[in-house]
Amino acid sequence: GWVRGLPHPSSRVSKVSLCQQDKVQPRKAGGLSLERKVRSQLEEKENKKFPIFKAVEFRSQVVAGTNHFIKVQVGDDDFVHIRVFKSLPHENKPLALSSYQTNKARHDELSYF
Repeated sequence: GWVRGLPHPSSRVSKVSLCQQDKVQPRKAGGLSLERKVRSQLEEKENKKFPIFKAVEFRSQVVAGTNHFIKVQVGDDDFVHIRVFKSLPHENKPLALSSYQTNKARHDELSYF
């Protein structure tokens, strides 16, 4: 897959050495709807509308906020991996699509990027 790095909403996150990583979980396990909240950001970056936008897996990483890694089905056999940054509650910032990888397949491992 191809990675498009977008400016991270918090550059200090990459300098945090202590973080917690979860195992890959099925979409239903987290009950998250983060992918829907950043769909328009991804469609704008890719300059296209996705006929399907359904999360099938996710991972999370606790840093100075939380990075959520989500495998999203965007076509019959087309997937993207997105990284969504959720800041700490007291920062009161919107969710941000911080990076994504296109041209993924259902069997591609959802990893940290």
